[in-house]
Amino acid sequence: MRNALLADGIEAYIVENTVREHPLLAELHRETQAMSNSGMQIGSDQGAFMGLLARAIGAKRYLEIGVFTGYSSLAMALALPPDAQIVACDVSPDYTSVARRYWARAGVDAKIDLRLGPGVATLDAMIAEGVEPFDIAFIDADKQNYDAYYERCLRLVRTNGLILLDNMLWSGQVADASIHDEETDVLRALNAKAGHDERVDAALLPLGDGVLIARKR
Repeated sequence: MRNALLADGIEAYIVENTVREHPLLAELHRETQAMSNSGMQIGSDQGAFMGLLARAIGAKRYLEIGVFTGYSSLAMALALPPDAQIVACDVSPDYTSVARRYWARAGVDAKIDLRLGPGVATLDAMIAEGVEPFDIAFIDADKQNYDAYYERCLRLVRTNGLILLDNMLWSGQVADASIHDEETDVLRALNAKAGHDERVDAALLPLGDGVLIARKR
């Protein structure tokens, strides 16, 4: 999970000195690294940071859009209290089967409601259902729909709740005005949008591949 935005050795220093990674998270990290799409997994430093944020705001309801093999959902399930509720959204039964296995081994599977299907449709169904607001949401799925996910999370997250979006620096490509492809342009536009959005307070951190944090006003 090399962070291309950090100088060599800095990420390793952060992890070695400040990250207390649960043994099952470390095992899941190793298993995922053997997969062809392993770069989709967040790093242990990011998982620790997300858990810290959840604890700091007293989160009990967490929404995740993009599960992959379950590192972020497992990290959050371990950080949240026993009565927490997690809704995890993804389209892949294959990748999420790995996540389910680790949730069960960690004894947190009862906290997690996995919903398989297109993300926008899943979120729209929850809005129509009038679900209890979430304290924190994490978006880490198909980049083309990031703006749609952001808008829906603003309706699903409580006032003073947090929306976290992954890959918002896109290996630095969003800062290079000469690069124009669909994913880069979507992420670049959303960074600018969130930065001027009066509905939120926003900060963009060079953590992992860039994490945008928006607090709903």
